[in-house]
Parts: sequence; structure tokens; C-alpha cells
Amino acid sequence: MNLRDLRYLVALADHKHFGRAAEASFVSQPTLSTQIRKLEDELGVALVERAPRRVMLTPVGAEIADRARKIIADVEQMTQIARRSQDPEAGSVRLGLFPTLGPYLLPHVVPQLRSRFPRLELLLVEEKTDQILARLRDGRLDAGLLALPVHDEQLHVEPLFDEPFVLAVPRPHALARRDALDMRDLDRVHLLLLEEGHCLRDQALDVCRLSGADERDGFRATSLETLRQMVAAGVGITLLPMLAVQPPVPPSKDIALLPFDGEAPHRRIAMVWRRSSAMGAFLSLLAAEFRALPPELLEFPGHAAAALASR
Repeated sequence: MNLRDLRYLVALADHKHFGRAAEASFVSQPTLSTQIRKLEDELGVALVERAPRRVMLTPVGAEIADRARKIIADVEQMTQIARRSQDPEAGSVRLGLFPTLGPYLLPHVVPQLRSRFPRLELLLVEEKTDQILARLRDGRLDAGLLALPVHDEQLHVEPLFDEPFVLAVPRPHALARRDALDMRDLDRVHLLLLEEGHCLRDQALDVCRLSGADERDGFRATSLETLRQMVAAGVGITLLPMLAVQPPVPPSKDIALLPFDGEAPHRRIAMVWRRSSAMGAFLSLLAAEFRALPPELLEFPGHAAAALASR
């Protein structure tokens, strides 16, 4: 048994297809298939259930693939330890972000990260929260930016900032004439929400429970941009996170944005990584850069635009 064959098994577990697994492993399909059979012979068990149009791992194959992931992750950590002992700020970091945060946060922090860590290779993966957590646990990601709470004692949680929500309404909507809102103004309001699996959906539902609002029946968006377009088209109203309404995102003439008076509903963003990670000290430095996000970006857009223009 060798590390190469374990990588082939993990690739097969990921892709469920010999051809795609071989392509991802940069080998020919016969080579990968032969090595998987050799691994099966060595272990004395069937790892793969081969069918004409699909490939499935047997129960023992799936368990061994999970253990192989951890072994591969440990070996990669050894490499990172050796590399960072020579240059603590070099190497690569695989960072997961969820879709309603990544596109709106990264333009404000990536230039600073490149300046602060010029030898760092930052590999970004955009996935829903459950996928980021799964990849963190099995070593396919080094860290993730997630919205709290995160319930996993094996993960270190480093809070970064609180991101308020604003209400987005069509220009003709009665609420568009307001300068600001109270949470009670959402009582019995029907909000457009994202589909299942998006953490923003769960956060919006929390606001609904606190304010007396509920979900509009018959519509669930697949992305934040779809929600924005539905509001612009006059279909309904929704909650948007503050970073998603800041420059460089252009304002829409068809949408009115309304802040909340007092303590606005918000989500708390944190960086999380495995407590056992050998990269913990460096990840703390990386988290500090995300925590240094300009505070005006978490304020209502008019304030943010003026502050950013003065920089």
C-alpha cells in the first residue's frame, strides 16, 4: 500500500467514475483501475462495486476512503510544517467561503492579503456551509469563513465581524418611503428567501421568527443575485447582507435599501479551522487580516461610499 494508491481511491470516491478520477489524478484510466485492483488484492476486500454505467464504493471501501483522506491530509500537513519552518508566511492555504459572502468580501481583502503575504498561495473554494464543514473535517480545506453558530468541538472558531442586514424593496413599495425600519415593521411581511442549503436562508428565517415576518410561498431563489433581480422586478422584498450592497456592487435604480434603527439584525462571520491543524498560528495571522475589514463597509452604503472615496 502506498500514498499514490490511496489518492487514486479518494479520487474515485469523489468522482464516482473511473475516467474522471483518472483525469483528476493525471493518469490513464487503465492505470488507475489496475492500481485500485492491486489495492483490493492487498487488503483482501472489494473496495469498489463496478456497474456498467456507474461506480460505487462498497461500505468498507467508503470507510477506507475516509481514512485515506485523513492520511493524505496529515501528509500534506507534514509538508506544510516543513515549508513553514523555513518561511512561515509561504505555502498554500485552502480557504472555503459560502456563496453569499465570498464574492462581496473578497474584493475588499484580497489586495491586502497579497500585499501582507506576497509568498502565500491562497486557494479559494466557494461552497455551501455544510460542504465547507465536511471538507474541513476530512482535510480537503485548511480553513473556512462561515456564519456562526458552528457546533463542532473539533474546530477552532475565530470571530471576525458582524455583518448587518438591510431590507431591499421595489421602489414603488410603501416601505420605500421610509428612512429606516424597526424590526416590528416586518410583522406579517412575506420575504423572498434562498433555497434550502444556503446559510443566508437560515439567518433570514431567524429574523422572521424575531420580527413576525414569514417566507413568501411559491418562490425560492438559487442565488443572492436572483433575489436582487426579483426585488428589482417588483416580485417582492428580501433581506440582503451589508457587503452585498457596497461598492463595487452597483446600486439598482429599481431597488430601495432600508437600514434598521438600533441594533440591526446581523450575522456573525468567523474563520474556523481544525484544532489539530499544524497551521493554527499562521491561520490566526490570516484571520487578523480579515478582521481588519474597513468598518465603513459594514455601515449603510451612503456612509461607506463617502468613507471609501476619502481613502
